[in-house]
Amino acid sequence: MTTTSSRARSAKADSVLVKAVEEARAAAVDVGSEDAVGASLGHDAEGERVVTHYFACELAGYVGWRWAVTVTRASRSKAVTVSECVLLPGADAVLAPAWVPWEERVKPEDLGPGDLLPVADDDYRLEPGYATADDQDVLEVIQELGLGREWVLSREGRDDAAQRWYEGDTGPHTDIAKAAPGRCGSCGFSVLLTGTLGHAYGVCTNERTPFDGKVVAHTHGCGGHSDVRLPAPSEDAAEPVVDTLSYELVPLELDAP
Repeated sequence: MTTTSSRARSAKADSVLVKAVEEARAAAVDVGSEDAVGASLGHDAEGERVVTHYFACELAGYVGWRWAVTVTRASRSKAVTVSECVLLPGADAVLAPAWVPWEERVKPEDLGPGDLLPVADDDYRLEPGYATADDQDVLEVIQELGLGREWVLSREGRDDAAQRWYEGDTGPHTDIAKAAPGRCGSCGFSVLLTGTLGHAYGVCTNERTPFDGKVVAHTHGCGGHSDVRLPAPSEDAAEPVVDTLSYELVPLELDAP
């Protein structure tokens, strides 16, 4: 019995295809132009009887790019066939920034007057607030009775918001919260949210703090807590001090003659 090596064997370059530099260059010139194809940059063995030749790209705006022409041949045949010819970026190529979906690229401050921020139909943060009714009369009754909105936060949407607020500037991990004399959960300026979020969050109403109008965790805190009071003035007045030991020379202003 013989053991098979687990290492993948590297493809051996086909000698006929390695010599087919001019055939590969002609294919690149056919796709681009004579002025667009530069000197040969070498080749790579892609597999059995498959070799890719590389040529410098002389096109303006494609600095560092190269032409890649893949050639092959049938078994026992000397005829070279061009499989594909493409432009590929090299190590020093100038590339466009990686594409980022708009929902990941847009920032809260980007939303201005008149701008629309659409919500996808399958947004996991939302779920139907009530059963869909095709009858318009039924919809009007639902709205009149105040049975709820068409869409409400899903459990995942509430969890995402709670985690974001907890880890943000209004959570318990900031320096101002750690140095606070009390927590927002016991502050009279905190108005609790409704629903399950109200168990952990409220809205600050103290206009003298930087958190006015913001959602704050019950474990957050600042120096504007409602329990902070100025010390009461002492009722015992201090005795007046009369200095009878030292004196001060005061110049006299004489009346003019």
